[in-house]
Amino acid sequence: MTAASLLRRAWPVLALATILIVLVVIIDLMGVSIAKLAATEALVKMVVVIGLYIFIGNTGIVSFGHISFMAIGAYMAAWLTCCPPVKGTLMHGLPDFIIATQVPNLEAALAAGVAAALFALLIGSALMRLTGIAPAIAMFGVLMIVYVGYSAWDSVTLGRSSIFGLPTYINHWVALWWALAALAAAYLYQISRWGLAAIAARDDEFAAKAAGINIYRMRLISFVLSGFFVGIGGALFAHFLGGVSTSLFYLDMTFLTLAMLVVGGMNSLSGAVLGVIALSTVIEILRRFESGVELGSASVQLPSGAQEIALAVIMLLVLIFRPTGITRNREILFPWPFGRPMPITMATGQTSISNVDDTRRSTPPN
Repeated sequence: MTAASLLRRAWPVLALATILIVLVVIIDLMGVSIAKLAATEALVKMVVVIGLYIFIGNTGIVSFGHISFMAIGAYMAAWLTCCPPVKGTLMHGLPDFIIATQVPNLEAALAAGVAAALFALLIGSALMRLTGIAPAIAMFGVLMIVYVGYSAWDSVTLGRSSIFGLPTYINHWVALWWALAALAAAYLYQISRWGLAAIAARDDEFAAKAAGINIYRMRLISFVLSGFFVGIGGALFAHFLGGVSTSLFYLDMTFLTLAMLVVGGMNSLSGAVLGVIALSTVIEILRRFESGVELGSASVQLPSGAQEIALAVIMLLVLIFRPTGITRNREILFPWPFGRPMPITMATGQTSISNVDDTRRSTPPN
């Protein structure tokens, strides 16, 4: 494979990584602490949304329960990084080896991802056999079970109270590197044999079965990998806030992350990234207006709840006028130097058949 072919194939992920790096560098040079905090929160949510995309985008199955993986990852990271005296006093129901253990932040984040992935493997072994709308409803049931269970498990999670005092090491640079890692992993997966098989099953399940694809196995692989990165996103979110509570990981976070994916384009990695950027920008602007903004001699303050109303309106407009999202479920095009840009297919990085045919028709015979 030539260097040009490799560049064309890797262009979508390289372009997205460049966009993220440039945006973070600009925000860092601005030196505005509010902008840095907003960028950090957006990048942490991007890890979660990319994790959602790994499953939803490649299999076509909408999940309303992935935030349960985020909760599992957040609490696992909290248990591993919180100081032993606090765990021994307030969370005495934890196993002794967890109470006595305090691990570095990186290892805690990876352990959070592994814990979420193991939980995904456990429940996915049964749920991935379901068809139609059943997996989406079943995953919502899982979310409810995890939320209610963690809210009532006082000796382990402190119930509805919050666990405070976690190290707040997540800044815009740390969040950026995790977002880039999730981005690279998601793209490598979708161009791998397992990702291609999952996409084939998404597009035509009967043809995929006829070709010998084990749909259950491909969906389970996607589900577990997705749970891993959503779990890491939960750990990052806990260490960004410096605390964790069950109320953070329920319906509000579920609908927000799904809205980001749908608005961007749920069947493309570019859509997952651009959807987070777009909605995070809107949310931050509305958040400032809800707190009150001075415009000249006038003071403008939106009523509480303007963010939720705006998100609902944006979702409705996108679903009505552009149901395939901002990106139309396409990846970023490669800037071909001869003529118009050549579209890149999501999976193979090759030029589309229709484009090749157009080229052949436009070439005069010898």
